[in-house]
Amino acid sequence: MRSRSNSGVRLDGYARLVQRTILCHQNPVTGLLSAGTDHKDAWVRDNVYSILAVWGLGMAYRKNADRDEDKAKAYELEQNVVKLMRGLLQCMMRQVDKVEKFKCTQSTKDCLHAKYNSATCATVVGDDQWGHLQVDATSLYLLFLAQMTASGLRIIFTLDEVAFIQNLVFYIEAAYKVADYGIWERGDKTNQGIPELNASSVGMAKAALEAIDELDLFGAHGGHKSVIHVLPDEVEHCQSILYSMLPRASTSKEIDAGLLSIISYPAFAVEDVNLVNVTKSEIISKLQGRYGCCRFLRDGYKTPREDPSRLHYDPAELKLFENIECEWPVFWTYFLIDGVFNEDKIQVEEYREALEGILIREKNGIVLMPELYAVPPEKVDEEYENPHSVDRVPMGKLPHLWGQSMYVLSCLLAEGFLAAGEIDPLNRRFSTGFKPDVVVQVTILAESNQIKNLLQDHGIDVQSIADIHPLRVQPARILSNLYTKLGRNENMKLSGRPHRHIGVLGTSKLYVIRNQIFAFTPQVTVCTRSSRGHLHQT
Repeated sequence: MRSRSNSGVRLDGYARLVQRTILCHQNPVTGLLSAGTDHKDAWVRDNVYSILAVWGLGMAYRKNADRDEDKAKAYELEQNVVKLMRGLLQCMMRQVDKVEKFKCTQSTKDCLHAKYNSATCATVVGDDQWGHLQVDATSLYLLFLAQMTASGLRIIFTLDEVAFIQNLVFYIEAAYKVADYGIWERGDKTNQGIPELNASSVGMAKAALEAIDELDLFGAHGGHKSVIHVLPDEVEHCQSILYSMLPRASTSKEIDAGLLSIISYPAFAVEDVNLVNVTKSEIISKLQGRYGCCRFLRDGYKTPREDPSRLHYDPAELKLFENIECEWPVFWTYFLIDGVFNEDKIQVEEYREALEGILIREKNGIVLMPELYAVPPEKVDEEYENPHSVDRVPMGKLPHLWGQSMYVLSCLLAEGFLAAGEIDPLNRRFSTGFKPDVVVQVTILAESNQIKNLLQDHGIDVQSIADIHPLRVQPARILSNLYTKLGRNENMKLSGRPHRHIGVLGTSKLYVIRNQIFAFTPQVTVCTRSSRGHLHQT
């Protein structure tokens, strides 16, 4: 019998860790991961992050297979991923009416829910009993649906599902102007149930829109009907707003450790390397402690001074949490992965060593990532006077599935079992790389021969619309009408994209429709006829 290689033994160790800490919580029917043995709710965001270790481990087994059993293990792990992603899809498809409403209202009462019952895919709380509107969670799902599909997984099965995903694109495309409750579900920092515009949501939406654009959800087995389309103007709007906000996280939050997921893996939403570095430095200098990073300044979650019986805080309560915010080890896994992507060995070693110091080790050798580290109640005053001086205690979920998954994924990367490109097949990691300058070209066409001759009399040589046959030219409103048909599905009562103006980037492309090439004039050149019969541009 062939002996097991060292790499195979190491992978088997990670497989045992993943099985005992993550997959043991996966529902066999729905595929969803519950938050713990005593908590049956499944959060969309947490589920996506929690399955990344399984996805990475499956690719590592396939890449380093010593035996046929390794290939079988790789397939089993990959199907665990597919099952979870399809479980989340079922949860959201059951709320298709909310997707349809939200495209037009963008109301907190019409949004998809943030969490579901892990055993039934049903909702668990009412529309107004939780901060459900979390654009980043839906965007994160779409981002990894794109990445996983590009890696070879088949998650979407039917054209009905394709239509639903296309409508999810329309659901998040206006993220740049949607106030939501954000990555921490609390909205405004005062925790009074007030939504606000969050850079983490805008950035994740931008990343998802870029990743899924022109992606065939059926992979190598698809055709034009299974391709997702995104209007470039919506991406540009998200980028403009994101850049105007960073390094600030929102109106109420000076900085937020959740931005690590935007400036680095998995979103890579910021192309300006200076802005990336400034944001990273702000997080390190203002939020990093001895056990991880605070989520944001004056975060009262699970501190000794927080009243857990109340959903919201009193207006003047934030001052109580200053200098005693809980520290989350999960953010160190983001720094570790960031070091791998940037080939920064010093950063990788620094955060690997830091993580080893805060992990909880059981007698059977299993290591657990705690949710957070809190100041002991009897030492609150001491920590307030001398920040980072008190030894903290682990609290919250153990393990924290999101953190446990990111820890395993970071180890697989750091130890060379995975290459950066394998968990980023769409190459988002190159967002800050050099790009050639954008060259803007403007084409002038005469609407008729009369106008063509008039322009030629003034020394401007142009072609008329008739001269460029077979290329056809139509006004922007026609393109807008065409986009309303995208994603339309009678079976699920989905209407497609709401009728909105098409931006200048959308009309700057050539379109092939039924084997004919179309160009569309910008919205700003729409002509109207005055009462005197003359043409005016509006």
